[in-house]
Amino acid sequence: MRVAINARFLSTPPREGLGQFAYEVCRRLVRDHPEHEFLLFLDRPRDPGFPLPATAAAHVLLPPAGHPLLTAWWLETALAPALRRHRADVLLALDGTLPFRTRVPGLPVVHDLAFEHFPEHLGLVKRRFWRTYVRASARRPDRVAAISEFTRRDLVATYGLTPGAIEVTPCGVDETLGPLPPEEQIEIRRRYSGGAEYYLHVGAIQPRKNVANLLRAFDRFKQRSGCESKLLFAGRLAWKYREVVRLHAAMRHRDDVRFLGYLPRTELARVLASARALACVSLYEGFALPVAEAMKCGVPVIGASAAAIPEVAGDAALLVDPRDPEAIAAALEELAVDPARRADLAARGRARVTRFDWNATAAGLWRMLVAASRGSFSPPPPPSPAL
Repeated sequence: MRVAINARFLSTPPREGLGQFAYEVCRRLVRDHPEHEFLLFLDRPRDPGFPLPATAAAHVLLPPAGHPLLTAWWLETALAPALRRHRADVLLALDGTLPFRTRVPGLPVVHDLAFEHFPEHLGLVKRRFWRTYVRASARRPDRVAAISEFTRRDLVATYGLTPGAIEVTPCGVDETLGPLPPEEQIEIRRRYSGGAEYYLHVGAIQPRKNVANLLRAFDRFKQRSGCESKLLFAGRLAWKYREVVRLHAAMRHRDDVRFLGYLPRTELARVLASARALACVSLYEGFALPVAEAMKCGVPVIGASAAAIPEVAGDAALLVDPRDPEAIAAALEELAVDPARRADLAARGRARVTRFDWNATAAGLWRMLVAASRGSFSPPPPPSPAL
């Protein structure tokens, strides 16, 4: 079988959520199925760290699709002809977008429908692109992959899809992640927070991440507690971040907030494993991979009681209303003064995270790809009680 993969997010770092999903899934698919041929289509050079065996080939198709209009152009005038030219049997769309101008069977992987529920967070052209392509891609094939039960339900409610045609293939967690020895944590804190304990937010700075309310909550927490804790942000400034810049400048404790920008994966793992807690109070997440990664590192989680975060975190997080800075501040304070609570959440997280496995993710997608190539579909197994 000749498997084509829309691997645009497998390009060179920085690699964020969708890019990490692409990297982990593609790596396992080409590794575990050497009897098949893989065609990885990108719009720019691939990540040089991605292992490419003899049974896989990476093809860079122009133009680089940095703008939604260019992405649509790339899908229809570059990818669609390439699928015909290379005689692909099936297409895996890791970002949920299938080209209209192809008859090749496709499997879209839908991560979230944030563009439907928070359209004000995106520009008009980007919003229309995602609405047009993800909606059409989800409705065209008779099988769709969703990265969480929350996203599966959202697809049913928003697009009217048949529940049985959607299979949940959750994200996994990097098996190399884990707790960091105390002496290494001390060194990381010395380097990034002046030796103080810190809360960490992981992800690009954009409105859906709810950074503004986290800043408001941290200022309240600092004012009440008087402790030396810092708040660190690991992630690039993405879009519509001016409110964050304005709020930070007006904070009473702005000197205790540090924006680290993008960190390479290996360094991010060390910074994460040295945090007092992860603060993930996003308004909407299709999965929330940093939550699972924090649990793998033995780090407590403060999470939003919204979207897929409760599904991922279960009872291993303090869940708060993301729209209530006072509730977030109370959670920050609870973990600052209660080491027993921190230890309990960390233990619960380490037990829970074992259910998130990239090998299982890739295996589920492969089974769906084989069914898609044959034009057949058997109902997915019942959802795990853990999810």
